[in-house]
Amino acid sequence: MSFKTIANDPNAALLRSFRNDFPALSYPMNAKRLAYLDTASSAQKPKSVIAAMDRVMQTGYSNIHRGLYKISQDLTAEFEDVRQSVADFIGASASREIIFTRNTTEAINLVAQSWGRTYLKAGDEIILSAMEHHANIVSWQILRDQIGIVIKIIPLNAQGGLDVGAFQKLLTAKTKFVGVVHISNALGTINPVEDIIRMTRAHDPEIKILIDGSQSVVHAKVNVQALDCDFFTFTGHKLYGPTGIGVLYGRYDILEHMPPYQGGGDMIERVTFEASTFKLPPARFEAGTPAIVQVIGLGAAMDYMNKMGMDTIAAREAQLNTIMLDGLKTIKGMKIFGPETARTGIASFTIEGLNISDVASVLDQCGVAVRAGHHCCMPLMQALGVEGTLRASLGVYSTIDDVNQLIAGLNKAQEMLA
Repeated sequence: MSFKTIANDPNAALLRSFRNDFPALSYPMNAKRLAYLDTASSAQKPKSVIAAMDRVMQTGYSNIHRGLYKISQDLTAEFEDVRQSVADFIGASASREIIFTRNTTEAINLVAQSWGRTYLKAGDEIILSAMEHHANIVSWQILRDQIGIVIKIIPLNAQGGLDVGAFQKLLTAKTKFVGVVHISNALGTINPVEDIIRMTRAHDPEIKILIDGSQSVVHAKVNVQALDCDFFTFTGHKLYGPTGIGVLYGRYDILEHMPPYQGGGDMIERVTFEASTFKLPPARFEAGTPAIVQVIGLGAAMDYMNKMGMDTIAAREAQLNTIMLDGLKTIKGMKIFGPETARTGIASFTIEGLNISDVASVLDQCGVAVRAGHHCCMPLMQALGVEGTLRASLGVYSTIDDVNQLIAGLNKAQEMLA
């Protein structure tokens, strides 16, 4: 496929249609039109999210849950409405199964230090995958060093996906927990979590399962009840919302038997110097003043995505991702990592003979924002036999023009660096 064919794609106008909703994209980078292809790291914010947060800070800000005055009560109601919106967005059975955290990292640490430290013991086995973000590795290594659990890893198969057959062999009588990323942030691989969950339940229904959905909620509709997972996590800033807000879903029959992760205000029933008693979930896990404005921003982000329609987002992204991958294949020395199919709008690649940081610097001067490095997946990079990759990731605002700019920038890097 030639670069000219990519540039002349008939759907170009459609794929530009949402860019204007994101003010930051109207500003140049290095005096060039900004082609933002780092959404897998953190997404740009639509006007509606910015406006919702601005409205709260300007017209009705207060602390929540405690105030008896109107603006506190109104904001408390709006805050809790977002909790219900999150439950609806991911198909949870009730809002009480939704815990607000700072991000996915804190959510996984909460599970490790609350559920894990309470119910796991020395010699118990947990299974993670070779594709995990550091958040779903280091949290469990800390617990391993504290209590002596054993961590097993699902390896990659020859196609660059997870080896489901090898996973089944890892399951033993000692397996107590499985934690798997839904979509790899480094490769864009859509992992067969349905198969993994089914195999786990067939082996032992009591094994607890956590799915890291930080990328999957961005790209397609998720239903945690249909998945049949026990925990599900995602973060707001990848979902076109603000930083500082994340979500942990947990089945309520599990949450109600987990101890607090942190202590402080708003999670207690009664405090004395001798002892304290705690509220029911989710309040038990939300110590201190929460990220009030950020929660409202997250609600606005979900509203924006619901308005667009998750099926529409997935279809548009799949189309543009195919165009991007075809364009990358025209670059001499290109190596794209991950399977050919079962992938979403993330391309992780290297170019033979070129340093990834040097290429990223050339792209920067061309107005193209991509990520270069290990993408918080160092064990995965080691399994792939590389120090790191270049990563271009799509968002709802990505366009044919962004892909054109990327391919042109890579051709320029070839000319300058080869």
